[in-house]
Amino acid sequence: MFAVQFSQCFTICGGLRMNKGELVEAIAKTAGLSKAQAEQALNATLHAIQSSLAKGNSVSLVGFGTFAVSKRAARKGKNPRTGATIKIPARKVARFKPGKALAEVVNTGKVPKAKK
Repeated sequence: MFAVQFSQCFTICGGLRMNKGELVEAIAKTAGLSKAQAEQALNATLHAIQSSLAKGNSVSLVGFGTFAVSKRAARKGKNPRTGATIKIPARKVARFKPGKALAEVVNTGKVPKAKK
């Protein structure tokens, strides 16, 4: 798991939100990779997660969390403009459940040193 200290993140991304380019920059800096290598690694990771979820499998990253697919039942809703009742079809949705270590980092703000 690549972790970046909050102060480093704030300096790299210039705020409290990080986009993909800023994440690539943070990975490159933390892991000692070029930005191209970091982007390739991130894209490969995201592709592997998406492929697994598309097959209906979950992806567990110990200490970070679990990505899984869950089924949302069909339900009735209301059109906010007209107030008419509409039928919302059943669908699959991606879910993420944070792991214990990630939850602790979020609650305490203390990020462990990155492992290389």
